[in-house]
Amino acid sequence: MLKILDRYIIKTFFGPFFFIFSVLFFIFIVNIIWVQLGQFMGKGLSTFQILKLLFYLGVSVISMVLPLTILLASIMSFGEFGERYELAAMKAAGISLTRVMLPLLGVTIVLSVMLYFFSNNIIPDFQRKAKNMLFNIAQTKPALNFTPGQFIDQIPGYMVKFDKITGESGENIDGVFIHKKATTYDNQQSIVAEKGKFVPAANKNYLKLILYNGYVYEDNFAGKAENVRLKQPDQAIKFDSLTSHFDVSEIINKAIEEEKITDDYRFQTFNQLDKTIDQTKKDNNKFFTNVNNDVLGQTNSVITYMDSKQNRSKAKPKQLLKLDTVKNEKKLEIINNAYTRLENLKGTVDGKNNEIDPVVKYYGKVVIYQQRIVTYSFTCIIFFLIGASLGSIIRKGGMGLPVIIAIVIFIIFYVINVGVENMAWSGKINPYLAAWIPNIVLFPFGIWMTYKALTDSQLFDAEKYKAFFKPVTKLFVKNQEHKRYQ
Repeated sequence: MLKILDRYIIKTFFGPFFFIFSVLFFIFIVNIIWVQLGQFMGKGLSTFQILKLLFYLGVSVISMVLPLTILLASIMSFGEFGERYELAAMKAAGISLTRVMLPLLGVTIVLSVMLYFFSNNIIPDFQRKAKNMLFNIAQTKPALNFTPGQFIDQIPGYMVKFDKITGESGENIDGVFIHKKATTYDNQQSIVAEKGKFVPAANKNYLKLILYNGYVYEDNFAGKAENVRLKQPDQAIKFDSLTSHFDVSEIINKAIEEEKITDDYRFQTFNQLDKTIDQTKKDNNKFFTNVNNDVLGQTNSVITYMDSKQNRSKAKPKQLLKLDTVKNEKKLEIINNAYTRLENLKGTVDGKNNEIDPVVKYYGKVVIYQQRIVTYSFTCIIFFLIGASLGSIIRKGGMGLPVIIAIVIFIIFYVINVGVENMAWSGKINPYLAAWIPNIVLFPFGIWMTYKALTDSQLFDAEKYKAFFKPVTKLFVKNQEHKRYQ
């Protein structure tokens, strides 16, 4: 009898499970299209190439889709049991809610174990295929990211605008404007050309562009005073054809998210990530040691300079150097020297901080990615406890209230997930703890909801809350006499 009941419960669960999984998978895929693939649509890629890349990228979303599917399916299944009074019949027959939940809990544990092995062994392979495909697109179609008529900064160090882009692969351009984003100590340069053409470069890390009929505007007074720059005009050079090479290795690296496509941490299993984390710790220790030595060395230099002035004044008290007794030129020199040393020290500290941020962020990314291989499996179990309990309490099936409640819970989970992730990337929280915080927060809630369901709590009974707040609402409601007494 119980085996027949278990089969019925599992069958009822998998009905909405497959439907919800398909819908959510489609929604996440559409999100990928909107965020990542918009730049490739209509740019020379075949439909097969787009679908293939879409499939590779879509496999990785299963680790997020499965927990949400379990949450929704469990709420809807137990909601239908309650709505059709099947739960009441089971309890009348002496079958507790715990026993009703047991077969689906076993199914959820099996799905969780499958998700772990899927995330550990299959997703890394598809990640590698997806990133390699993005890498190849970035190499063979360097003009894909350019939008006609708009200023873009895809090429590192340059701001460019093309009035028109034509050709099968977008290799022909008209109305070219290229501006070099120079610093104070670099020459300012702008290039204007009537038309141009992208051609394959010998080195795939460079973008080769041949320009026709244009001018190169450049000044040669970088680092000089403003009055000197104003006395002489900019230099203008006319050309019939000009070949320029632009370093686009940063674009390619951004497309594969690592310098070497084979070394991306997303391509590794849990055990391989352990080795990557250990190596990253060693590299970080060396880096922080070097940063510490550089800052301390420059700090000691400033302190030594200050001490030398003070000790000199103690050794020769008759020759004390007081700012109010020296000439203005000497006073200005002393102040400038001290100020320059302090400014250099401040610049060094700021520069080191900018170098530290990517190091800390990378370490946090690797650790969180590794831990999520395990944490998302536990999330499936927690979401089942929450979903099954909520479904048995609200006793509503279908796509109405259960869906709204599930979406609210998932949004809370997602916000916590993203929030602690950003904190871990900035070094404000331990990345191991950050990966587990969403589960740590929701697990007590799941236990509490299960307890409420086992005790037949009327958690969503509106009349119960109206009675609770009735003493307060009576203070704001004016009693009206019946019309027959007026």
